Amino acid sequence: MKPSALRSRSSQIRTYNLCFLGFGNVNRTLVRLLEDRAEELRTRHGIAYRITGIASRSLGWIANPQGVNVNDLCGAGAPARAKPAANPLQGASQSAATNVREWLTAAQADVLFEATSLNVRTGEPAVTHIRAALEHGAHAITANKGPIVRAYRGLRDLAAKQGKRFLFESTVMDGVPIFSLFDQLPTIHLQGFHGILNSTTNVILSEMEQGLTFDEALKKAQALGIAETDATHDIDGWDAAVKTAALITVLMDFPVRLEDIERDGIRDLTPQALRNARRDGWPFKLVCRARRTAAGVEASVKPEKVLATSPMAKIAGTSSYIYFETDIFPGLAITEESPGLYATAYGLLADFVRAVG
Repeated sequence: MKPSALRSRSSQIRTYNLCFLGFGNVNRTLVRLLEDRAEELRTRHGIAYRITGIASRSLGWIANPQGVNVNDLCGAGAPARAKPAANPLQGASQSAATNVREWLTAAQADVLFEATSLNVRTGEPAVTHIRAALEHGAHAITANKGPIVRAYRGLRDLAAKQGKRFLFESTVMDGVPIFSLFDQLPTIHLQGFHGILNSTTNVILSEMEQGLTFDEALKKAQALGIAETDATHDIDGWDAAVKTAALITVLMDFPVRLEDIERDGIRDLTPQALRNARRDGWPFKLVCRARRTAAGVEASVKPEKVLATSPMAKIAGTSSYIYFETDIFPGLAITEESPGLYATAYGLLADFVRAVG
């Protein structure tokens, strides 16, 4: 970009008030990424920001429309309460808010980053959080798959009515541009897809092929920080099923019910069965599938044997893979190699740029 263009862009800089709901690893990493990219956001995109709200179970409803200092909250082992900065206007101020709507108002929010825990049954409270942000007049950006599966159309229509954006790129394959890719492919008709979308089960299966028991492989995944203490959603296929449902709902424009996806986890696979399958050239993977039919869309998440020379068989560790079948492109594949937290945070950052750009 030419210097004159940079000067023109910087003269049009707008500052946005950012609010973070849920302040675990993802949103903390996003704060660090925003700081790292702050100069580029200003010079290339005309975007400046200040953090005016942070809320979580441990922190409460922190809000200050003139800015919150989050330095003490973003490191490992962050304190449960924010420490006041030297300048009281920059301190993390406990607001009088008692709910999300009051907090958004107190923080004068322009953008909400929603990263609370997934509820596969109802999508709550994330659905309520996002609806509140849109009705407040803020863009709503989430890393939570629940609202996509349980309330996508209603939230999409509300965002359009309010003239705001409801974006969720980080919900599937971290920050890889899955949903925004199809925004760049107008009139494409998605006929189906298959892939590997859950890293926890992928790591467990790989370790069991090497001789570990199921419990040993799970403990290793937990030690690596890949699996939660309670990894039930991963092991029983719920996480992969929710991602599959999100893709179907948005990209195939079919409001599939999570209960209609055939789902089976990896609990019944033994190390011996996995080693034998690998030896025979047909290793097991937890595969997500969807295909359009005359009656709608059929979908499944279950362990499958895949040919050892196929792209899916080569997906190991925390990597992911998806293969789209469309009416124009017979096959369009994306592989994500060994993503980390910054990949998920990047999806939120990219959505922010898209929302306000």
